[in-house]
Amino acid sequence: MAGLAKSLIVMGLAIAAFGAMLWLFSRAPFLGRLPGDIYIRRGNFSFYFPLATCILLSIAISLIVALMRR
Repeated sequence: MAGLAKSLIVMGLAIAAFGAMLWLFSRAPFLGRLPGDIYIRRGNFSFYFPLATCILLSIAISLIVALMRR
């Protein structure tokens, strides 16, 4: 039973940390508008794919995970 409680606490903290990251990143003016992001607008259709932002966040998360494993 203690293992379940510990797992729930860790999952709750992870969800809270993810929410805090989303909140902080939403306030960062440079994320989502990088030069490598793809934005197409034609008539009533618009397509946005944040390619450079995804790559940047992937590198940052990979570095954080690598540092946490040490």
